[in-house]
Amino acid sequence: MTSNGATNTPAGAGGAAPVSGRLRALLRLLAIQGTWNYERMQGVGMGYAAEPLLADLKTADPARHAEAVARSVEFFNANPNLAGLALGATARAEYDAVPGAQIARLRTALCSPLGAMGDQLFWAGLVPALVGVALVALSLGTAWSVAIGGLLLVYNTVRLWVGVWALRTGAQAGMGVGAAIGASWMPRAIALVGPVAGFAVGIAAPIVANWYLRGFGARAALGVAIVAAAGLLAMRYLGPAFTTVRFALGAIGLTVILRWLIR
Repeated sequence: MTSNGATNTPAGAGGAAPVSGRLRALLRLLAIQGTWNYERMQGVGMGYAAEPLLADLKTADPARHAEAVARSVEFFNANPNLAGLALGATARAEYDAVPGAQIARLRTALCSPLGAMGDQLFWAGLVPALVGVALVALSLGTAWSVAIGGLLLVYNTVRLWVGVWALRTGAQAGMGVGAAIGASWMPRAIALVGPVAGFAVGIAAPIVANWYLRGFGARAALGVAIVAAAGLLAMRYLGPAFTTVRFALGAIGLTVILRWLIR
């Protein structure tokens, strides 16, 4: 592969890979958890997504291709939205004839940081922020279809854009993918999206509470009791996984559902 990511092979290793190879890999990454299992986690899904990227290697170096395919299905576990960074980097490393042991170490080393960064960016940042905005919109009279449809549209647009960026960046950087991530927009986005999510949830709480109290009237106490009981049960069975942000979103969401059911 050239340094600008134009091809999937180094000079003399079999020519440029077809553009469809990266597109097919991206589409397969959307189903990376379709074969999730306790032995290899997302490993089989990664192998399925890697197949289009490794296709040219089969002609250039059949023995290396067989080894690369076997490595591509080994254990892997990270946030699925950032898995393309590892996929692109390891595929590039295969074409660059990096020793297999180094590629395996890179793949393993990427699991924890990609998992942590992806969780912060999506599950603790983007998703709570979008849910908070959608709940405020519902409380202010926006149609359910518009509020929920907008949430899904924005989330999936961001997810697809990040997926394209991740696969391209990994394929360009190869073994230097760690430095490429550090120099990218991602660290800054992670630092920003958490406070944005907290602000969105904080704004949503009083607005939804006011909307709820006005709609329930004398029955407000019953709804409060139901929300409180649900929170206590979640704390009991989810433990540390039940964070304050999740409690706030859960309580607000349950309040919206109760208001919609009892109106």
